[in-house]
Amino acid sequence: MIKILITFIKKIRTFLINKLGKYNVTLPYVIALLLALFFVVVGINLFIELTETLTTDVLAEYDTRVTDYIISFRSSALTNYFVFVTHVGDIYGYATVLAISIFLSLVIFKRKKYVVQISVVLFLSALSNLVLKRFINRARPDIEHMVSVETLSYPSGHAMSAMAFYGFLIYLFYKFKMNRFIKSTAIFMLTLLILSIGISRIYLGVHFPSDILGGFIAGAIWVVFCIVLFNLIEVFRRDPKT
Repeated sequence: MIKILITFIKKIRTFLINKLGKYNVTLPYVIALLLALFFVVVGINLFIELTETLTTDVLAEYDTRVTDYIISFRSSALTNYFVFVTHVGDIYGYATVLAISIFLSLVIFKRKKYVVQISVVLFLSALSNLVLKRFINRARPDIEHMVSVETLSYPSGHAMSAMAFYGFLIYLFYKFKMNRFIKSTAIFMLTLLILSIGISRIYLGVHFPSDILGGFIAGAIWVVFCIVLFNLIEVFRRDPKT
């Protein structure tokens, strides 16, 4: 979803620059910004709509059916896999990936700004998740928890941070000029990781499916918002005509 959205916005911006740039150099940027903000507003609306249905019988039935279906596949091999990926989506996992990202940004790509951008995305996602959890105050599922949990349930912090953090890494890989096979492989693996982290929380019994969906929506909002923000900063810093 992140890759499709990034591609769409980039194509729209390129089209507008080609068609409107000769008349007004700032207009293409403004229109592209408005389109991106439109997606943010739509995402916020979807999150609110989902949040308002948390106590409904329809959503409870949906959560139960999806949860029962996923945990029906429990096995020792799958449990080991999902326990591993759920740890990749916690604080120690992010610390490790963040350290690797910092090394690549400074040594390989020689861009300090990527360190700042990745850190900002992760910080905003984590902070807003804590606020949302306290405000919404949804309890965890009343089933066996295969890993220990201490916080509230909605939205899933693992799903939200995974979509925001690894989703932003997808954006950076999409943006980098590198071997197409390496780029495609990295994007595929990051996408698989995001989905696996989300599913792992249901599989391990610590989240409702709607928690995961809410986390993914909120994380996607932060990805788009931060991409817009960082690109605006870059445009105004480099383009004297804007």
